[in-house]
Amino acid sequence: MKEAVHIGPAPGTGPSLEELMADVAMGDKDAFSSVYDAVAGSVLGVVRAVLRDRAQSEEVAQEVLVEVWGNAARYRTDRGTAINWVLTLAHRRAIDRVRSVESAAARDHRAALLAQTPEFDEVTEEVETRLEREQLRRCLRTLTELQKQSVSLAYYRGLTYSQVAELLAVPLGTIKTRLRDGLIRLRDCLGVNA
Repeated sequence: MKEAVHIGPAPGTGPSLEELMADVAMGDKDAFSSVYDAVAGSVLGVVRAVLRDRAQSEEVAQEVLVEVWGNAARYRTDRGTAINWVLTLAHRRAIDRVRSVESAAARDHRAALLAQTPEFDEVTEEVETRLEREQLRRCLRTLTELQKQSVSLAYYRGLTYSQVAELLAVPLGTIKTRLRDGLIRLRDCLGVNA
């Protein structure tokens, strides 16, 4: 027959773990010392089974025991034994650490992929800009001289229609018509959809 394994102080040699937890909830440091001694090995074992890394396991086990000290008042005897409550905290905290590590690794992986993204290609951009300028020059050559002058003054020098009319000594209505016709011709030449 197998012998029963008991976690915590030996039966009958002092207060139970549940009683100690009630004292810890009241801020009793000696009671916490007894709880610590009773559960620290089991907490480390549960955490180590999940994390596998000794240093992280020790760190998480310490966090769990600090949580036991700070949250002992949350333990309720009607929901289970004190050791089960402590080991549940340990298991949850270990799982949280695994998720945190995985999340950090995924973030680092995404950051590495972004670092490999090519920078802005100045040469390509310059070539495209030059090609667009050349196409625009070619299309401007298809305009009549008056259309070309009107478009150049209005769009390259930023003059208003009235200023263009005054500068070219042409009625305002004529300038508006030349600009409209010139822009339609440019649009068609450049292949821009209206």
